[in-house]
Amino acid sequence: MDFDLIVRNGYVVDGTGLPRRRVDIGIRDGRIAKIGRLADEKATDEIDAQGRIVAPGIVDAHTHYDPQITFDPYATMSCFHGVTTVLGGNCGFSVAPVRREDQPFMTGVFASVEDMDPIALSGVAWDDFETFDEFLRSLKDKLGVNFACYVGHSNIRRWVMGDAAIERAATAGEITEMRRIVAEAMAAGAAGLSSSAAPTHNDIHGRPVPSRLAAREELLALVEEVGAYGSGSICFLPATVISGFTQEDLDYLIEIGKRCGLPVVIQGLGGRGKVDAPTATWDQAVEFLDKATREGAPIYSLLIARPFDRAVAFDESNKLWAAVPSWQRMTLLPVEDRAALLRDPAARDEMRFAVENYNRDPARGTTLPAPQWDSVWIDTSPSMAAADFDGLSVADLAKAKGVAPGDYALDLALADNFETKMRWRTETPEWASAVGKAQLDPRMIIGTSDGGAHLAKDDQSDWSSYFLGSWVRDRKVWSLEEGIRQITQVPAALLGFHDRGTLKVGGWADIMIFDPETIGPWRKEFVRDLPGGVGRYKAFGRGVHATIVNGQPIVIEGELTGRLPGVVVRPH
Repeated sequence: MDFDLIVRNGYVVDGTGLPRRRVDIGIRDGRIAKIGRLADEKATDEIDAQGRIVAPGIVDAHTHYDPQITFDPYATMSCFHGVTTVLGGNCGFSVAPVRREDQPFMTGVFASVEDMDPIALSGVAWDDFETFDEFLRSLKDKLGVNFACYVGHSNIRRWVMGDAAIERAATAGEITEMRRIVAEAMAAGAAGLSSSAAPTHNDIHGRPVPSRLAAREELLALVEEVGAYGSGSICFLPATVISGFTQEDLDYLIEIGKRCGLPVVIQGLGGRGKVDAPTATWDQAVEFLDKATREGAPIYSLLIARPFDRAVAFDESNKLWAAVPSWQRMTLLPVEDRAALLRDPAARDEMRFAVENYNRDPARGTTLPAPQWDSVWIDTSPSMAAADFDGLSVADLAKAKGVAPGDYALDLALADNFETKMRWRTETPEWASAVGKAQLDPRMIIGTSDGGAHLAKDDQSDWSSYFLGSWVRDRKVWSLEEGIRQITQVPAALLGFHDRGTLKVGGWADIMIFDPETIGPWRKEFVRDLPGGVGRYKAFGRGVHATIVNGQPIVIEGELTGRLPGVVVRPH
């Protein structure tokens, strides 16, 4: 046979932004051997891509798949949406390095910050590694997708300082030891360093994660060490990422970029806060980005281009009211006690406007904003006809009844015996206008799936299908060729994965085959398929026909093939 695999009859969009071509792709030994008319060539396997787009596999720059990848080699559900390379270890913590005795501590960090279930985390292959090098080597021949990983600042602090990592600043000697561990991780193949000073990042006991205790000189020393390697990137969440960046933090970001000489990836730039659309402060954001560019500090901000669509319920499955203590406590009570509480006038006085006045003091716990009533909608209600709430937010319904939105929601919960199902949806005309504008700036990274995290809230792994269906096909913000480049070549280049993100002769055959007329999100299903029978939301999509990693199909027509062609991807 001439090739191991031929993808025939498709429209090849190579990821460079150049126009599509009606050609075939011949693959041999995991790499693209020929692009052209291959009618007379033969292969062991063939895929007919008639009428479909043949594009590079998607590179997802922000996931938390590092725990899950040890028991789920395909990084589901991302692989079903054309993703071939995932970057884990974001937000300052990673599954390694971790000493044996610190495994419960790191489990608590993942459980608290990323809403990973501790029972599911028991499925992590902790016994296979302690150091970062051991972790990456433990994945050899066990990956379906390609996997890259930051080394987490919190892990490094814990390794060097033990319990003191969550109590104080590091000494000069401890910083020197941390630099040594960073250098070892980079030599082993780390994608860079991640860190966080975000006030929402607490461990399972409500204590700040270790990286939040780091003095600025500590982080600057560590990013300098990454810069000495010469490739990779820095992922960092400043202290004011939720509330809106201060000038001090913006100056700090530029200093980080100067110290390391590498791309610095943040979140929330251009918005009033991390969960808001970039509206009121977009002009100031561009001004900052322009300043950083002039000074040679490449700052990029991840952009949530797929609006939130998350279930809101009145029971323990709801993780969205963590910053509203009275409402969170209510969800944890037995149904009878919940009902008694909501009939108590004193409790109602406390809860009536609590959602609007969620916690904003980091010393008192998470400050992640709760869903506000003007973006919460009723899905189903046993006591109401669908026609009575269709198209109306809880705020709209409360206004029509002349009551506070909090009271309306709680009264409805009582009437439904807490079986009311609601959804938090953030897409509004204002959101669409703001995100449509912001994504055109070359310093904004389209994506932010958070794959592997927050599974009890929402699986955002369908972000790429949403982007190609909504922003490219329907809204026409991008041409198909340029839209594909934005989620393939662009993230691969800035992360230092220069052998990924494009289709070229001699390059790795990471490929996504999809129907441009039908691609998009489809449905979400709660499935108990994690270790210990733990459940999660899985986001299914339409239009993706095949995901190919290093020349081998791992997904065909929505089904896993069982092949494990993935490798650890390193910056270079």
